[in-house]
Amino acid sequence: MRSLLKDFIAGIKAFSPSAFPYRRFALAIAIGLVGALVFVYLNAPLPWMLGAMTATTIAALAGARISAPPVVRTPMILIVGVMVGATFTPEILQRFPEWWQTIVILLVLSVVLGAVCTLYLYAFSEFNFSTAYFSAMPGGLVEMITLAEERNGDIRTVALVHSVRILVIVFSVPIIVRLIEHAEMGSASPLRFSVVDMGPTDLFWIFGTGIAGIVVGRLLKMPAAYLLGPLTASAIVHATGLSAFKLPVEFLSIAQLVIGTSVGCRFSGIASSTVFRIIRISFGMTIVLLAVTALFAWLTAEFTKYAFVPLFLAYAPGGLPEMSLVAIALHIEVAFVAFHHIVRLFMVMGGAPLAFSLVGRRHRQGVNGDGERRH
Repeated sequence: MRSLLKDFIAGIKAFSPSAFPYRRFALAIAIGLVGALVFVYLNAPLPWMLGAMTATTIAALAGARISAPPVVRTPMILIVGVMVGATFTPEILQRFPEWWQTIVILLVLSVVLGAVCTLYLYAFSEFNFSTAYFSAMPGGLVEMITLAEERNGDIRTVALVHSVRILVIVFSVPIIVRLIEHAEMGSASPLRFSVVDMGPTDLFWIFGTGIAGIVVGRLLKMPAAYLLGPLTASAIVHATGLSAFKLPVEFLSIAQLVIGTSVGCRFSGIASSTVFRIIRISFGMTIVLLAVTALFAWLTAEFTKYAFVPLFLAYAPGGLPEMSLVAIALHIEVAFVAFHHIVRLFMVMGGAPLAFSLVGRRHRQGVNGDGERRH
């Protein structure tokens, strides 16, 4: 409890006028907002995060005086944790016995993808082991950034690698599906829960699960407690049917905007040649990832009752919301796709830190400004 109190006091002090760069942060948010709105207009995936990150990265590389201290990310990470946990509904849990075969194969695939992509990055880049490891994990962008930062990884590199992965997968999967199965794309416009629809009870559950999750996460010494704690608390509340509260889209947009902006600001002082080199390496890794995923989906389709397309969408690590939208557009059962992504996300976030502690000891090395191995 004392450490929690100390963190709270330190957080308050970090926002004092003498410690917090309000002007630089305001400029960074403004630039991030412009980038997000451009991505929204272009219907790009994760527009509020990737758009903000893209715009602020360009600004940082151009020498703009922008800043986003780490303290601003903590409440945003809490929101992301609660959001992911909210997808674990009783309805999805009831369908689990039907999908046990494909879930087992998914777990094997996740391990294979993590190992293959880690080896790829470690072999073809100068990343240190921590940076290569968390860049290679088939998990969420925010989650892997958080875990990497706690383990001496370079979050700028991790963020950029995962951003390239998400963009390539989300843009290519619908094209691959149409080429292979000649599937027609329909409309993907699910209903959204807005802040104007939110009542006092929703606020209670959102902040209640967030704060309770942090407290329990810190007491249990969870990795990335500010993420996994709220995620676990929210998942328990939803899975048990205690509440079915939702997070308003405005909360999620703001969280993604701040996180994307804060990551982009970290590219200040980094050479553009370094950024393009990371993008090139990331693109190659994503091609390998897609090829392995397609192979597993094809083999699973041969030995189970499920078709290639829903399996490919369920296995492709392009993100829960993005792959769910593609499933809606292709008239595929969204619960099947969503549940597999939820299981993968929980597995990666729970298993990645444990596996890292076992295999990373022999590879722990210092990190320079670009997250490269020291020679």
